[in-house]
Amino acid sequence: MIQARMEQMGRKAKEAARLLMLASTEQKNRALQQMAGALVAEAEAILEANRSDMEEGRRKGLTSTLLDRLMLSKKRIEEMAEGLMAVAALPDPVGEVVEMYRRPNGLEVGRVRVPLGVVGIIYEARPNVTADAAGLCLKTGNAIILRGGSEAFNSNRAIAGVLARAAAEAGIHEGAIQLVDTTDREAANILMRMNQYVDVLIPRGGAGLIQTVVNNATVPVIETGVGNCHTYVDEDADLDMALEITVNAKCQRPSVCNAMESLLVHEAVAAEFLPRLSRVMGDQGVEIRGCERYREIVPDVKAAVEADWETEFLDLILAVKVVKDLDAAMEHINRYGSGHSEAIVTSNYERARRFLSGVDAAAVFVNASTRFTDGFQFGLGAEIGISTQKLHARGPMGLKELTSTKYIIYGSGQVRR
Repeated sequence: MIQARMEQMGRKAKEAARLLMLASTEQKNRALQQMAGALVAEAEAILEANRSDMEEGRRKGLTSTLLDRLMLSKKRIEEMAEGLMAVAALPDPVGEVVEMYRRPNGLEVGRVRVPLGVVGIIYEARPNVTADAAGLCLKTGNAIILRGGSEAFNSNRAIAGVLARAAAEAGIHEGAIQLVDTTDREAANILMRMNQYVDVLIPRGGAGLIQTVVNNATVPVIETGVGNCHTYVDEDADLDMALEITVNAKCQRPSVCNAMESLLVHEAVAAEFLPRLSRVMGDQGVEIRGCERYREIVPDVKAAVEADWETEFLDLILAVKVVKDLDAAMEHINRYGSGHSEAIVTSNYERARRFLSGVDAAAVFVNASTRFTDGFQFGLGAEIGISTQKLHARGPMGLKELTSTKYIIYGSGQVRR
């Protein structure tokens, strides 16, 4: 039964993708604008569905951070709509000529951007992903099959329904935006193996989900990563700036992948900086787990253990280590980091440049919070995920990352001898 339903979705998505390849920019933008308007108009119905998910989440004992990811508000729905409008306003990458050159035999060889085809996305908790992913895929001419987590089932179904109806009213094929309408895990297992219909699969969620998809999918996977993000406070850092950046990176929204999980502090400024850090983080309700040298300066801090350096807490917990110098900081980050987002706070230009060159991550910041690793913040309109792999796409995945290229060749009768 589930197999037949999934295959039917695949066939509809494949048909929609063929038509979307030929859709004009104007038609796609009109659909996105109608989708944005529909989200705002149907906000109360979406919020009602979300309240059901929140009540069920509390009953099941979801953590406060997971509940924060799950919760919708009128403002968050308006932000989803703004994201769709922003995507509509961006240039259409489909058909963009990446390069064109003439061969000695007169052949004109070029490469143009084309849609990937059918995109499957398996994701957890955050209902806004439904709107972001659907909007980005529509703009790039891709059909999408959405499989959200059971904890957000009602919210995702409400959002996807609103978006699909609005897109259809704008002339988009009904198979362009589809949600897997069951929480049965077998549906996700089938989606991971639908090579006949799905061109690429994107997992978005915690480490367990991502590894399950990577290890079990036969469909090609773009791996979005766990965010074990660091900030390094250099000996030449403005400590007021460093404190503001670290508080923002940890506390502004601790439940997301670009929140800071570990802080590294140069030994030359540790005695001055760490007591201030402890006071401010304590006021924010953050539990600090410090290394031995930290605890020599602030004795009442909880001791860090090895596992803390490699953990994505997604909570108000921060691991802190005092390091000898920049090289020690980079060595720690490259050993324990997840390749997501890393930051240095320093007024020393040469050290900033060395950090940018020597840290292996999708996004590397100088004197700014890791919380900016976000498609909307980077001017991409929205994102379908943040890739920590190195093939095809890396970092926030916007419009261009949802396209491939194909060669186009113009001849005048040439044959190969």
